[in-house]
Amino acid sequence: MSTLTFNTKFKPNHGNVTELDDGIYRITANNRGPMTFEGTNTYLIGKENMAIIDPGPFDSDHLKVILNALEGRPLSHIFVSHTHKDHSPLAKELQSLTGATIYAEGPHRAARSLQAGENNLLTESSDLDFSPDVELSHGQIIDGGDWQIQAVHTPGHTANHCAFAYLERETLFSADHVMAWSTSFIGPPDGSMSDYMTSLKILIDRDDRHILPGHGPEVIAPKDFLLGLQKHRKSREQAILEAIKANDSLLISEIIGLVYQNLDERLKLAASLSTLAHLEDLVEQGEIKTNDTVSLKSRYQRV
Repeated sequence: MSTLTFNTKFKPNHGNVTELDDGIYRITANNRGPMTFEGTNTYLIGKENMAIIDPGPFDSDHLKVILNALEGRPLSHIFVSHTHKDHSPLAKELQSLTGATIYAEGPHRAARSLQAGENNLLTESSDLDFSPDVELSHGQIIDGGDWQIQAVHTPGHTANHCAFAYLERETLFSADHVMAWSTSFIGPPDGSMSDYMTSLKILIDRDDRHILPGHGPEVIAPKDFLLGLQKHRKSREQAILEAIKANDSLLISEIIGLVYQNLDERLKLAASLSTLAHLEDLVEQGEIKTNDTVSLKSRYQRV
């Protein structure tokens, strides 16, 4: 039976290194917030030849902790999951100090084109200057000598989102696609709910033993959690669909009032964009319609 229980008990240990397993270390940046929880998790892997996953925001204190954690060992690979400013900006500075090669799916891009009159409200949170040295294809394996990392493309949160599988440890570094403390934010035009659900199915089929997210604690019982996450998303979609069917016409602000309970004011924009992502998917499925383009200001009706 699939269940979804979020775990908000997490000690970030800011300014220090937490050893999670032999050759796997976590360093949490001190960038707390409603979208980042206790901060961005940076992971170091390896024993002699080191790799880093998501160096994090441009923060000199976080950089110092990373360099100290290397303890003089060479850093050869920098893996970046996606181009939000809490994950990728420190990559170039770290490369300049270590000579490491930067790997990612690709530069930042939106899941779809902007519609007429639409502004991308997510631009300020995106690292538009990022460009990897090596663009990874889905399933590609990078051999670091005492470790192997496989790229697992997981678009949804962003179009270029990529999780990384540490094959020898059956461990998936899921970044923002799957987190134990909260659902992932999906906001158009950068994000796509349809892509997210497809990527989620890929992770369910992988059946990794451990999932280490980009924020917060490890995901416990990954298979059960992923199935619960899938069920939760479908349940939210159904709630939106039922709200629209019960009314002649609804704006997104009205849908939020019916679907979300006790919503934090700071999260209203995120909830609006997440609802828009569901609406895009429902319109594409032919479940609902709008007389305008699918946007934050449109009205939505039953078919």
